[in-house]
Amino acid sequence: MNKKNKILISACLLGCKVRYDGRDNLIDSNFIKRLQQQGRLVPVCPEQEGGLPTPRAPAEIQDKFPLRITSIDGEDVTPQFLSGAEKTLEIAQREGCCCALLKSRSPSCGNLEVYDGNFSDTIKAGSGATADELMRNGFPVYNERQLDQLIEFIELLDGGESDSGRRAS
Repeated sequence: MNKKNKILISACLLGCKVRYDGRDNLIDSNFIKRLQQQGRLVPVCPEQEGGLPTPRAPAEIQDKFPLRITSIDGEDVTPQFLSGAEKTLEIAQREGCCCALLKSRSPSCGNLEVYDGNFSDTIKAGSGATADELMRNGFPVYNERQLDQLIEFIELLDGGESDSGRRAS
């Protein structure tokens, strides 16, 4: 594989205990393990980059235009989410990342769907602050449910040299 194509990844997906509840979202994927061994993954937690602690109260997007994100106890955490999105974009650009693998449904990282803002475990179409910032700046964003698409994208960039196999296992 071509080592210059780095992938920004949500740190929680690599087993870092940075989720709001102090846990992780480790994904068991040989492809991701191989990328990690090759030094191609750039882990980041946008919420920590924005200054939020771990653990922290869960947060959800209340309004999209203008963006307003609040914690379950009503605290407006929009500034921290926006700061984290900007810092994450800077990291992706500085590290020369070609794309991002982010945690689905997160108010920062969700790329296709997020929670509806009522803290009721209801999902709606939409994207988080960091995913939006990355996509606006030309970075393809995938989530952990889209590993097959990510593999195809990386194999295209690597010129078909990948030994990853065709599945995300």
